[in-house]
Amino acid sequence: MNREKLKPESLVIITLTSIIAIGIIGIPYGDPRFMPIAVLFELGFIALIVFVVKEYTKALYVCIILAGLIIIGNSITGAHIHRMMTLVKPINTIVLIIGGYALQGLLIYASASAIVDKRKTIATSYHKY
Repeated sequence: MNREKLKPESLVIITLTSIIAIGIIGIPYGDPRFMPIAVLFELGFIALIVFVVKEYTKALYVCIILAGLIIIGNSITGAHIHRMMTLVKPINTIVLIIGGYALQGLLIYASASAIVDKRKTIATSYHKY
């Protein structure tokens, strides 16, 4: 069997879709004061999917920056730190760890890999001629 290798952008799209799914699960359990911000983030991730599908390289850089900011924001938010240390709200904690750290880290990795792959592809096609 000859399996085609997934494009690096595919992992970015899968990761963004997973972040959206976790967000949809987690938003109802979160603080109602932050619901509008959470919805805006979800819409931003949807927009990033569109731009990545259209193969805009700048969207990959935005993914890296946004994921980094989310990890930093989650790490300096007192309520998040307390929640992770005490496991007071286990569902919130699981959603936070998966969506706010694990998937964001994967998004950074996937986006960086896609950027490197695009650069290699461009360099290879440039040197062919």
